[in-house]
Amino acid sequence: MKNARRFLVPLAAAVCAAGSLAAAPARAADYSVGQAQISIAGPGDVRGDQSRLLHVIVWYPGAANAPMEPMVQGPPGTPFFAEGVSAPDAAIVASPRTFPLIVVSHGTGSDAAQMGWLAAGLAARGYIVAAVMHPGDNALAPKTLAGLTMGWLRAGDLSRTIDAVLADARFGPRVDRERIGAAGYSHGGYTVLELAGARTDLTALASYCAKRPSVQVCTGEASGQGGIRQAAAAFAQTDAAFAEARTHAGDSYRDPRVKAVFSLAPALGPELTAQSLRAITIPVEIVAGLADPVLPVEDNAIPDAAAIPHAQLELLARPIAHYTFLTQCAPAGTAMFGALCADTGAVRAAAHEETIALARSFFAAELAR
Repeated sequence: MKNARRFLVPLAAAVCAAGSLAAAPARAADYSVGQAQISIAGPGDVRGDQSRLLHVIVWYPGAANAPMEPMVQGPPGTPFFAEGVSAPDAAIVASPRTFPLIVVSHGTGSDAAQMGWLAAGLAARGYIVAAVMHPGDNALAPKTLAGLTMGWLRAGDLSRTIDAVLADARFGPRVDRERIGAAGYSHGGYTVLELAGARTDLTALASYCAKRPSVQVCTGEASGQGGIRQAAAAFAQTDAAFAEARTHAGDSYRDPRVKAVFSLAPALGPELTAQSLRAITIPVEIVAGLADPVLPVEDNAIPDAAAIPHAQLELLARPIAHYTFLTQCAPAGTAMFGALCADTGAVRAAAHEETIALARSFFAAELAR
């Protein structure tokens, strides 16, 4: 059905069933979950020297009885984030079958591990999932002006991630190369739409922000960098390499290997051209929370889905907001990050369960052979 909209019922019943912070999302599983890392050497770009090396976390169907560990981020003993379990460097499950590959893009200022809840939920059902750390726009390295404002470069990171996984001796032989998809959250949701064929128009975002100056993506609050768009435009007047890179905003970054895209709370809807969205030919599902104050659905998820032929739109009812799709916060993270952790616990667990179920259903249908 074209542009189907599904409103999740209030989460009271789901919240009661979701359990505590440590509850693993989407508990039904066919496989244990392994976790490994890949580093990808490659040419640098305008985002800075750190872009010469991409860091990727891979979740995958692991060998039975592999020792499982909590997936945590932060200082030893007092993690900031914790959700689910995986087996570090476990052998991939022994089987004659190959598995679909899903490449994943994180949000602005976040990191690959923050997508572990979704990645593990898919890996438990027979997917190889590879989340890349985007240079110049992640939590573990210095941010750069280009990394924060040239989102179209992120699509190339995902294409390089596909290359690397297919070339990896552990994972390449186990990937079904005809069943490759992509998933992304926030800025990553925009990124995977670019991978599907959407194109950027920087002037369109400027026009939108002139009309809606208080929206967080326009003020810079969404990225924690006030005036970031204005700073990029000004820097382009003085730096030739930066200016030249901006001329490629409207290029196509479509990767024909990607057969389906799952976009979660996508950003920068006003920056994507309606013409390019209408030209997308692969299946797309967009999921967002109706209570999202960072990227209002009426300006992002809804018009994106309306323009893309046959896109599925899933709008999750209140209290699902933007940061609901981050991983669960541990007590130390709640104390440090405040608003990012406001709904951590049962509400976030229920939303993660629902989102994983939607992603599994979407990819099972659209990557079927």
